[in-house]
Amino acid sequence: MAAAGEETPGSCGPRRDPPRRPPRDGYGVYVYPNSFFRYEGEWKGGKKHGVGKLLFKDGSYYEGEFVDGEITGEGCQHWAWSGNTYSGQFVLGEPQGRGVLKYKAGGYYEGEVSHGLREGHGFLVDPAGQVYQGSFHGNKRHGRGQMLFRNGDKYDGDWVWDQRQGHGVLCCADGSVYEGQWHSDVFSGLGSMAHCSGVVYCGLWINGHPAAQATRMVILGPEVMEVAQGSSFTLSVQLQQDSGAVAEGENGRVLQLSAGVRRVQLPAYSTVSFFKVDEDNRETSIQTPFGFECIPYPLSAGTLEPGAALEGTGADSPLPGGDLEPALGSDVFCGQGDTPDSHPERLCK
Repeated sequence: MAAAGEETPGSCGPRRDPPRRPPRDGYGVYVYPNSFFRYEGEWKGGKKHGVGKLLFKDGSYYEGEFVDGEITGEGCQHWAWSGNTYSGQFVLGEPQGRGVLKYKAGGYYEGEVSHGLREGHGFLVDPAGQVYQGSFHGNKRHGRGQMLFRNGDKYDGDWVWDQRQGHGVLCCADGSVYEGQWHSDVFSGLGSMAHCSGVVYCGLWINGHPAAQATRMVILGPEVMEVAQGSSFTLSVQLQQDSGAVAEGENGRVLQLSAGVRRVQLPAYSTVSFFKVDEDNRETSIQTPFGFECIPYPLSAGTLEPGAALEGTGADSPLPGGDLEPALGSDVFCGQGDTPDSHPERLCK
């Protein structure tokens, strides 16, 4: 690059301009007095006009269209300090209109720009490979948009300054779906979560968690129930909050109960037989909290209605399991009596 005092190449036409003066018309090269800029291209009336290339001393450059000495039209600009490159429309030296911005760190943006910033509708791929398509304002995701996250989750809804805020739908990679209100990138307000396990919560959310979540499972009814062997019986199970109120916003858990008839060891000389046991297919006895051994009693499975128990959702779920998980499959029903044919069984929780 020419320094001060050195001869500057002139126009390629028959007329040569004096040193330090830009060419008038045609194609020419001009080095600015501060030696930071160098222009090679077309001129008209002593101004850059047409197609040319403006080089900066730090390695940056613009190549494209000029109008009356200004960068205006279609072109490509590279910034040496950031390594980013923009190709598209320019107005008065700034990216304006539509174009493609490629980032040195990875990823790219394709869409509308204003004063060099993402503004309007566009398509953004970040360095991690995540994809956003929707509205931008002030270089940030703002307005309505769709996001495909690296872990496979998909969000379609409102954004405010790069955060999910307003109303939106999140479809998780595991099949769980949340639809409702958001604030500061988390569930907040009214919304419903249909977890992949089948659990459903519909109600108020605070800071990403259900406001009226269930914390315990309660089996309603008397402490002891009398049933005849082989007959059916009914239990009522509820999900409750810490206050004791029914968690009406939750449903969908599958309850699994186990029960048994108390096993009594008779003297070796006794002729009484409680059960005919197949020695080759003997089931393991159930140890109860009361110190009894019980022989499994057949039960039918069922799905609980709203306000009843729901199956634990796991540590990564926004539906905390509380102390519900230990209760699943842990209720043991035991009976007492002399013979199963002549006396009812006493089932205790």
